[in-house]
Amino acid sequence: MKLIYNDGSDPESVIKKFENGQYSFATVMPNSSTYKSVKKKFGDNIVYGVQYGTSYYLGFNIDRQKYNHTAKTTDAQKSSTKQAILNKDFRQAVNFAFDREAYAAQTSGADAATKILRNTLVPPTFVQVNGEEFGKVVEKQLVTYGDEWKDINLDDAQTTLYNQEKAKAEFAKAKEQLQKEGVQFPIHLDYVVSQTDNSQVQQASSFKQSVEAVLGADNVVVDIQKLSDDDFNNITYFTDTAAEKDYDLAGGGWVPDYQDPSTYLESLSPVNGSVFYYLGVDAGSNSPAITAVDFGKYAELLKDANAEVSDQAVRYEKYAAAQAWLTDSSLILPTVSNGGTPMLQRTVPYSRAASWVGTKGTGTNYKYLELSEEVIKTKDYDASKEMVERKG
Repeated sequence: MKLIYNDGSDPESVIKKFENGQYSFATVMPNSSTYKSVKKKFGDNIVYGVQYGTSYYLGFNIDRQKYNHTAKTTDAQKSSTKQAILNKDFRQAVNFAFDREAYAAQTSGADAATKILRNTLVPPTFVQVNGEEFGKVVEKQLVTYGDEWKDINLDDAQTTLYNQEKAKAEFAKAKEQLQKEGVQFPIHLDYVVSQTDNSQVQQASSFKQSVEAVLGADNVVVDIQKLSDDDFNNITYFTDTAAEKDYDLAGGGWVPDYQDPSTYLESLSPVNGSVFYYLGVDAGSNSPAITAVDFGKYAELLKDANAEVSDQAVRYEKYAAAQAWLTDSSLILPTVSNGGTPMLQRTVPYSRAASWVGTKGTGTNYKYLELSEEVIKTKDYDASKEMVERKG
């Protein structure tokens, strides 16, 4: 039996080799051409892998300077969008109007869409606080910011952030205030993607559909800017300064380096965050946008948490407060994680080594992995997963 299945073979060939006992794994993506026949034959055996540590998100540009790639035609549209983005109620409205399940389905298919959803930058089970999951501590902190956060479940694979009623209520508050400031509607949001990345284009289209459907295209228009690879990279990944970030909304993500919530949260510190400039402002700058969105509060929360080195539980609770602030701010909109892959397997569930960080946290780490003669049944895999989660 061959342990590693990713040898460049097409999906149909991989499935055949799995059926013949040559491979111990086979990925079965629900949006592939082979999925229907695989599901018919192996419907009781499809399992979903664990979600790993990489967290992806969309981020707002809070102080955009360049407009080389835009659908805006007037200075009034530019200033209106900037004012809207600086308004927390507006950002929350977009957050609640964002159908993440539909977004994830563009790459994972409808059957697997919820399996990769992530609702916070720090994975909710990344650390424990006095025996309680980090995400649950965040939820308790989050509800203190307002009633809009009641009944929100921040666990992975949950869809409660998508709430049309809350989206409309937050937008009504935002629009009333913004109109007093002279803002013109609709607000135009330039969302940049690489035109050669079909998945990225489809996800952006899904975001556009859900936000415009919930908030109304007379209020918010998502203008998808399909760029060449060079243009896309030059205004996102390859830029040296925030001033080169030529968009209102773009994707980002973070991979953890060590087992502490700071590994995620410090990346967006307005003081020295390594990817803070993705939000359109250089870390350590005196941009008025930092004050406008109260980013100084986030910096204070991070500083307070980082100073706690004697009591781990207290330290993590303080970082939970920082995550709660970040969630409430809606400056970034968490989307999905890596992992959560639908597959067939002939390996004993949860027998391999596992970790949120390092090489043991990758899907290609096979230490301690035990092989099975039989194809694992979904119910047996889920039972093993439940037992592992109970043990923490």
